[in-house]
Amino acid sequence: MDNIEHELDMYQIALGIEEPWYVSYRELDTEASTLHVGLNFRRGAVFACSKCGKPCKVHDTVNEDRTWRHLDFWQYQTTLHARLPRTNCKDCGILTVNVDWSRPQAGLTWRFEAYLMELMKEMPVAAAARQVNEHDTRLWRVLRHYVKRAMLEMDVTGVKRIAIDETSSRRGHQYITLFVDVDTKRLLLATEGKGANGLEKFKSFLEQRNVPIEQIEEFCCDMSSAFISGIETHFPKAHITFDKFHVMKMVNESVDEVRREEQKEVDELKKSRYIWLKNEDKLTDTQQEKLVKLKDTNLLTARAYRIKLALQEWWTYPAIYADVYFDSWYKWVVRSQIPPMIETAKSLKRHEDGILRWFQTKLTNGLLEGLNSLIQATKRKARGFKTIDNFIAMAYVTVNKLVITVPQPK
Repeated sequence: MDNIEHELDMYQIALGIEEPWYVSYRELDTEASTLHVGLNFRRGAVFACSKCGKPCKVHDTVNEDRTWRHLDFWQYQTTLHARLPRTNCKDCGILTVNVDWSRPQAGLTWRFEAYLMELMKEMPVAAAARQVNEHDTRLWRVLRHYVKRAMLEMDVTGVKRIAIDETSSRRGHQYITLFVDVDTKRLLLATEGKGANGLEKFKSFLEQRNVPIEQIEEFCCDMSSAFISGIETHFPKAHITFDKFHVMKMVNESVDEVRREEQKEVDELKKSRYIWLKNEDKLTDTQQEKLVKLKDTNLLTARAYRIKLALQEWWTYPAIYADVYFDSWYKWVVRSQIPPMIETAKSLKRHEDGILRWFQTKLTNGLLEGLNSLIQATKRKARGFKTIDNFIAMAYVTVNKLVITVPQPK
């Protein structure tokens, strides 16, 4: 065996290329820092039909030279080249074969894709793209492919309780809706848009995985009319628990509205926003002193604050007193003559059943708020994502901590 044949055999072993394929040439372009490796197949080779898998003889060869990016050899970017055979299967017809070193149409070898996935676990996709001298769009295609595969393999047969929330994908009020399994804390579906349309997509998601719609017993969400109508339309047997944190957020917003209006006449209320919104144990000493001075006065803001505290305390009461307490609180508010508080109380009264259900289910969107923060932190680290699909793929990776494996050649 001469030196050239010995060298080509070495490349074949290093690349993991198996019969009937073999390395037919290698070309080193030192100026471009690129190594080109040519592959060919033995005369009389038999290949599996790319559709049914039956062994078939070669019919002809595709004229086009196909290329695949491989792991770098030393400092050289390595590209594999081959013309692919086509088989003539009696059942499937004439089809191009699938190669062992790459998935169809990928243009990247399994080993290179595995390397990319490892990089993208540790750094933003744009940084990984610079590391390997590829356009980030190509890396995103790889990431989305393996994330989609991992999500399809996720077992969702036992899902019963769902928390729903929205998160912004980019500026301009573009949102995705998140559906999280409360019991496993997994993100089951992230979908573009918000409201009832998301519930329809979630229903389709479950149907595609043979999960009966009737299996979903509980939803936890805010009081969005779109969420409510979507649940009632697509999951008519499910119960709704309204998130208690959203309830308190509404009350806090009303307290702040009262303060903003009243501070126009009362100088003491200026620069006091946070003393009315934060829990007292979270205030600074100066803020606590100011709150003690103001909270028991007859100011409208102070009265609204006391209404808020009464509802905040409500969540600590036993379930058997919940409806009585809420009814008493509601009557107090509507007599208060504080319009923003009255408006909020009436809104809560209209959604009383879903709010009271918390005392049975204890469901909240607290988990989703944490996941949302995690997703937004990833978005800031990456300085945003170019497309919704990229954002959704990274949300799955971030929330579910997906363990993604890339098939390796035998």
